[in-house]
Amino acid sequence: MIPFKKWFGSKPLTTEHLERLDADNIPNHVAVIMDGNGRWAQKRGLPRVAGHHSGMKNVKKITMAANAIGVNVLTLYAFSTENWKRPKEEVDYLMKLPLEFFPKEIEELIANNVQIRMTGWQEGLPDYTLKSVQDAIEQTKHNTGLILNFALNYGSRKEMLSGVKQIAEDVQAGKIKIDEINESVFSNYLLTYPLPDPDLLIRTSGELRISNFMMWQLAYSELWFTDLCWPEFTEQDFYEAVQEYQRRARRYGGL
Repeated sequence: MIPFKKWFGSKPLTTEHLERLDADNIPNHVAVIMDGNGRWAQKRGLPRVAGHHSGMKNVKKITMAANAIGVNVLTLYAFSTENWKRPKEEVDYLMKLPLEFFPKEIEELIANNVQIRMTGWQEGLPDYTLKSVQDAIEQTKHNTGLILNFALNYGSRKEMLSGVKQIAEDVQAGKIKIDEINESVFSNYLLTYPLPDPDLLIRTSGELRISNFMMWQLAYSELWFTDLCWPEFTEQDFYEAVQEYQRRARRYGGL
């Protein structure tokens, strides 16, 4: 059985939720597409931004749940390069969420040895959003525990095209030879470097697609989908996803 490591919310971790987990087979990197905030709110007669606010509050709970069982990297798809197409009022609200989240949660994140990182393009983000994220990164840069990686202003196609262009420039500059390019080298040109590829992808809200998220990195990830919207996705649901991951045999194309 996995030993207790952390408390989250107002309730301690219980043996009921942890005793079925194999401590030797915890996914190293879990990625989450946090989907369904708007639909969760609309079902309750609330504005979409209320769903985003509730979703924000769920981030810490799931982070602590992942930290408690020894997950090393938790990547959360917070805002895609395509999300700029949403109504300006909604985008403006999303851009201000880090200003509320980090000041409120940073002390507990630091106390739990969590390190904040960001994967995505800084260009285009409002100065106040970027400063809030960068301040959190700076405050936690010496922490050695779970890496909480926010995919913010991130899109996988753009990421791969950017990597291809950088490799081409390096070939032209004589920094690398064409026959030296392989999967490992290409991975080094992606925004996620040096993080490991996700072992498990979780997507909430019932959608069965990866939506331009880490398409190279997810090549051999286990995929787990739930109809639950992100604001109602609990720690217990997170452990259910990990349990399903542990039931699967990862062959990487072999037998």
